[in-house]
Amino acid sequence: MKAITVRQPWAWAIIYAGKDVENRTWKTNIRGRVAIHASQAMTRAEYEEGCKSIRKRKPKIKIPAYEDMSLGAIVGTVEIVDCVEDSDSDWYTGYVGFVLKRPKKLQKAIKCKGALSFWDVPKNIEARIKRTM
Repeated sequence: MKAITVRQPWAWAIIYAGKDVENRTWKTNIRGRVAIHASQAMTRAEYEEGCKSIRKRKPKIKIPAYEDMSLGAIVGTVEIVDCVEDSDSDWYTGYVGFVLKRPKKLQKAIKCKGALSFWDVPKNIEARIKRTM
C-alpha cells in the first residue's frame, strides 16, 4: 500500500471534512486506495490558517483542537481517482490536484514515520490498517 504524508489540519480534512482534492506541484499516475499520513510537524499558525480555510468551505464543521490533532500517524485511507490541472472543487487551489474519493477513517491513528512524495507503508502497519477499517 502506498501512503502520502499531508500536513495537519489538511490530513484531517481529507478524512473528515470532504476535502476531495490534495493540491501538489507535481503529477502522479498513482490510482486506487492510499493511506493518509499526518505529518509530524504542525505549527499553531498552520493550524489556525488551515482551520480558517476549512471553515470557509464547511462553516459548521467541528474541527478538533490543536492539541487533539494526530501527528506522525496514518489517520485513514482514500482513493485517488484522477490527477488534474484544473478543477471546480472548492478545495482546488492550483497547480496539480489529486482527486480523492471514498475516505475511510481508522478507528485509531497508527503512529509511523512518513516520507516525501508517495511511500510504501510497512507490511506490519498495512496489516493494522486493514484490521482497523
